[in-house]
Amino acid sequence: MDPVTLWIIVGAIILAAFVAVGVIATRRRAALLRARETPQLPGQPGAPADADGDVDLLERPGPGASTGVAPDVEVVEPELVPLDRPDSRESRLARLRRRLSGSNTALSRGLLMLISRDRIDEETWEDFEDALITSDLGVGPTTELVESLRAKLRVDGVADPVRAREILRTELVRLVDPTLDRTLNTARGDVPAVIMVVGVNGTGKTTTVGKLARVLVGEDKDVVLGAADTFRAAAADQLATWGDRVGVPTIRGAEGADPASVAFEAVKAGIEQEVDVVLIDTAGRLHTKTGLMDELGKVKRVIERQAPVGEVLLVLDATTGQNGLTQARIFRDVVNVTGIVLTKLDGSAKGGIVVQVQRELGVPVKLVGLGEGVDDLAPFDAEVFVDALLDQG
Repeated sequence: MDPVTLWIIVGAIILAAFVAVGVIATRRRAALLRARETPQLPGQPGAPADADGDVDLLERPGPGASTGVAPDVEVVEPELVPLDRPDSRESRLARLRRRLSGSNTALSRGLLMLISRDRIDEETWEDFEDALITSDLGVGPTTELVESLRAKLRVDGVADPVRAREILRTELVRLVDPTLDRTLNTARGDVPAVIMVVGVNGTGKTTTVGKLARVLVGEDKDVVLGAADTFRAAAADQLATWGDRVGVPTIRGAEGADPASVAFEAVKAGIEQEVDVVLIDTAGRLHTKTGLMDELGKVKRVIERQAPVGEVLLVLDATTGQNGLTQARIFRDVVNVTGIVLTKLDGSAKGGIVVQVQRELGVPVKLVGLGEGVDDLAPFDAEVFVDALLDQG
């Protein structure tokens, strides 16, 4: 073989080798870029490790693995079950209207009594005032509403029931105050939005957290749940079940674990996973000598070492009336409540609590629970609420 042919063959081999190496490198680079652009689900094979070599916080570790999580804190992955698709906001508002329409509450009875009379005398006004106070509207708002209605109906008369109804609706909407900002602070900044949910046991607090997680998932937000109610063992199990339904991981601790530690780890997980919202369920009572309010204050301070708490939602049972207001005042003073969630706001509730609790706390009712269904948590809307009360069904 002459030298020229030999060099041609050697050159072709070298060129082929360079081409092969280039193709492999290009494919490898493309694979790495795809891996960076595609979010890894917690626990998926190939999920990235932390900088110190440990598995990611939301990946379930194998026996003996180190995660950097506090010893008394456990990560509960959502089970691989068919996920529910939460109802839309419009659907939940329609459910609010249906549940309240024609309800036999003290407030709706009093309102309908007034607009159904052909003639309103002093006795009628007294009966109406009694009905409003019985509905937990409160003495101040009741007096304000009655005086305003007296003045307007005296001028316009009540011969026309339609006109009387319009006047009553206008005054009620003004009392409930549609100008209040009822939006939830769920916008992610440099760190996830953090929402603490507080309230005494029995108000439906943990259920509210689970339902709110569904609402946020329905809005295409990534969520982490923190089960910081470590007094009730069932609370963490209950919250994890809600998480399973919508594919949301839950950070939980052993029974009796430090609630602030669980909350801290939940927020840490949310930051590391770059989720949109971290929802923290808190205790409604404690088994230690530490006061509940002191503990809640500690939880909030510990969370804010990593991220600000943008929303503190107080869950109140709408059927408890004045007891709920007493609870509200105490929580407000400790954790700076930003919004109210009224549960059990259906035919058994008195309704007027909406106005009174807003007046007492100076914060809006943002959400209402309407029943036991998974999507029975609706955004509160002043006009929808009033229209439902005036609907005779």
